[in-house]
Amino acid sequence: MTWEPKIVYIMCSWCGSGGAESASAYGLKYPENIKPFRVWCTGGLDPAYILRAFLEGADGILISGCHPGDCHYDTGNYFARRRLAALKTILKTFGFDEDRVWLRWVGHSEGKRLVDTAIEFNEHIKKLGPNKI
Repeated sequence: MTWEPKIVYIMCSWCGSGGAESASAYGLKYPENIKPFRVWCTGGLDPAYILRAFLEGADGILISGCHPGDCHYDTGNYFARRRLAALKTILKTFGFDEDRVWLRWVGHSEGKRLVDTAIEFNEHIKKLGPNKI
C-alpha cells in the first residue's frame, strides 16, 4: 500500500469555500486525501489549529482565502498572512519544515485554481514525506 499524505485544506467561508463550490459545479475534483476545514475568515484562523493538526498527524496544511483587497471582512486576509509568517518562523525555529504550510488566495469563481493548488500541494507533500511529529 502506498503512503497518502494527510492534508487539511482550510478555506474561508466566502472565497475559499466558494472556489470549492465552483470546482464541484464544473466536475473538478481534488485528491480524496485532502480534508476541507471551513473557517469564517482566514484572518480569524488561530495558529493553534495548525499546530494541533500537525500534532494529530496532518502532513500538510493548505489555506485559501479571499484575494488581498477582496476580503469580506476588509483586512482578514492581511491578518492571516502576518500570522502565518510568524507561525512559519516558529515552526522553523523548532526544526519543523515550514513548507508544509501554504497560503494561497482563491476567489469564489476560481474552482480550477483551487483544484490545481490542491493537486500541486498534494504532490509537494508527497515529495517531503510523512510528518515526523
